[in-house]
Amino acid sequence: MDYLKTVVPSQFVAERGDKLVVINPGSANIKIGLATQDVPLIIPHCIARRTAGANVPPRKNVIDQMLNHQVTTSQHVERERAYDTIASFLKIPSLNEEVSNSYSRKMARLDGSNLPTNKVPAFTWTDVVEKKCDSSSTQSSDLIENAELKEAAGVSGRKYREFICGEEALKISPTEPYCLRRPIRRGHFNVSPYYPAQQVLEDLHALWEWILTEKLHIPLSRRNMYSALLVVPETFDNREIKELLSIVLGDLQFNVAVVHQEALATVFGNGLSTACVVNIGAQATSVICVEDGVTLPTTEITLSFGGEDISRCMLWTQRHHQTWPPIRTDAVAKPIDLLMLNRLKESYCQIKESEIDAVAVVHSYEDGMPAVAHKIRLTALNVAPMGLFYPKLLVPEVYPPPPRTWYHDYEDMLEDTSNLEYPRRPDGSDLYPGFNGGLPMWETYPIVTNKPKKLENIGLAEAITKSILSTGRIDLQRKLFCSIQLGGGVSLTNGLVAAVEDRVLHAIPPNEAIDTVEVLPSRHDPAYVSWKGGVLLGILDFTHEAWIHRLDWVSGGLYVGSKRKYRESYYIQAQPMCYMNS
Repeated sequence: MDYLKTVVPSQFVAERGDKLVVINPGSANIKIGLATQDVPLIIPHCIARRTAGANVPPRKNVIDQMLNHQVTTSQHVERERAYDTIASFLKIPSLNEEVSNSYSRKMARLDGSNLPTNKVPAFTWTDVVEKKCDSSSTQSSDLIENAELKEAAGVSGRKYREFICGEEALKISPTEPYCLRRPIRRGHFNVSPYYPAQQVLEDLHALWEWILTEKLHIPLSRRNMYSALLVVPETFDNREIKELLSIVLGDLQFNVAVVHQEALATVFGNGLSTACVVNIGAQATSVICVEDGVTLPTTEITLSFGGEDISRCMLWTQRHHQTWPPIRTDAVAKPIDLLMLNRLKESYCQIKESEIDAVAVVHSYEDGMPAVAHKIRLTALNVAPMGLFYPKLLVPEVYPPPPRTWYHDYEDMLEDTSNLEYPRRPDGSDLYPGFNGGLPMWETYPIVTNKPKKLENIGLAEAITKSILSTGRIDLQRKLFCSIQLGGGVSLTNGLVAAVEDRVLHAIPPNEAIDTVEVLPSRHDPAYVSWKGGVLLGILDFTHEAWIHRLDWVSGGLYVGSKRKYRESYYIQAQPMCYMNS
């Protein structure tokens, strides 16, 4: 401990971070990097695999669990009502008022030289052909001898790449023989009748292996010298965490690994110990409270919407106002279009009263053709992000969460310990080997049963208020309402902080003795603050009490030294924080 008081953080990183890989998997993006890096790699969490029959386009270009592409009549009515409610709040015309001047808006969409404009570059289609060898004759000979390669080459003699990962996968032309797969959707494994669990795990393994080898330059032969720290979102279920650990320790062959919750990593990355963590991801939003470095599972709320829903809503808004050009833009079936919409949202959307317009250049991407630019005037750019508070505007049912029946296939990662009794020593040393007491909080900490995650159909302000009030203690509630921490790329939206503070304050029931709400600024970029917190947790966790060794896990999934299942994850994930606070 004397050494810890004298050492500087940069020295810690240099001594312990060069062999630590921090992995923060999300639905749309994965944040991954060595602890010695200042910022992580942020890579789209998807993979495109070549389909059989290179000369025939695949029947499905995107495999997903999507059940309802079209918005129903009732959803459309609810969306319009939500728009009008938001319009009244933002002091802009309602939909009915807009109908009368939609024609003039359309005609004047290019007349806005004094409006803000940010150049969003066009994307180019991914080259799906493997680089040719130096000797073309050798390549031709190999193709003739190998039937599988001959099929991959086709009549044109082109040899297709077997799989393509990351942003390149999102920019593959629909005419090419590839099928895009997203292993995680809405905060869970994207398992469906069209995408079995085994294929999801294989895709995750291939994607992470590609990142480690091609981006971080850590080959499999050297992987046993590295440790892996998983920062898992609160949306993940216990079996999903178990499968991720099996990939990291079994397939990727890291020496040791540990799991930490995203909320805990977020507060630690910002130098806090108590906060209400609101992580607004691309496809799901989670709210959970942390007290003295321990997450409170009873406060957890999951919302099935995120940044991509805002992007799709922005497109709907422009089409409703007839400002979008007559091009075939499909955010669901054409991943490159969603990529473009996400960039437009990040550049232009904000939350502010009055009408918010901007001149922008959008692009149409027809199959295999170069991008075509269209200069337009975007309007009502403050409406879509307000969908966080009025989720009916976003229509998240277009992309529902994956079905959950597959969790009954076999034994879960964390057994239900609610009806089991374990003899506990007064100092708690039976819980973990080497645990020497001094932390009375563990004696009363609740054991979390393995129940399915529940999705709430409420807005962001109501979710934050409900989460904090569920703690039941007025002193803690007051502290949490003044310690709201926003994470995720969406939290960078201009005006969101003020909107959260205002709407949460109005969502608190009048009978509650709370009159102050504050969103704390983030020490790091909110897009990767949880990854940064994971780096600190991994470097400072010098006791390694919660780390799992590869041989122990592969031989049966046992927690090292305890001869028990890797259960009670909330204990394990919070343990390093408690050691540092003791």
